[in-house]
Amino acid sequence: MPKKSVKSKSAAKPVVRPLKGTVYITRQVHFNSAHRLHNPTKSQKWNVEHYGLCTNPHWHGHNYVLEVTLAGEPDPETGYIMDLGALKKLLHEHIVDKCDHHNLNDEVDFLRGVIPSTENLVIAFWNELAPHIPAGRLHCVKLFETPRNFAAYYGPDAAPPAV
Repeated sequence: MPKKSVKSKSAAKPVVRPLKGTVYITRQVHFNSAHRLHNPTKSQKWNVEHYGLCTNPHWHGHNYVLEVTLAGEPDPETGYIMDLGALKKLLHEHIVDKCDHHNLNDEVDFLRGVIPSTENLVIAFWNELAPHIPAGRLHCVKLFETPRNFAAYYGPDAAPPAV
């Protein structure tokens, strides 16, 4: 029996329905670095009192975990705030490649003269990254020195937490 030909309906033009709302995306990267917590304007006694073993003149190291979060609305054409692969590339170019297996006190240009505490590192990393974020906005830079010790920075315009 012959098959009946089926007339196709005219193909409807595809529709992309963009959704509105602020989304937070995070990329995590890892690096290993040595550093020394030491204030050269203070005595060795002061440094030992404030930093303990972390002021060892022969350095110590950490396996750092860096998390960078962007905030924004997804692009209506891509559905992305920013491609996470592109964010990974930026993080490596501006932070990881400069810090990984390096001495943070002596070998990282943007940290010269900075006491490399976790608190100072998140501010320095923010300052390095912020000019290079092409879409969305930098929301948070969080650095884990250990699984239990970390600092988070929400930028120079962040409101203080409500008390």
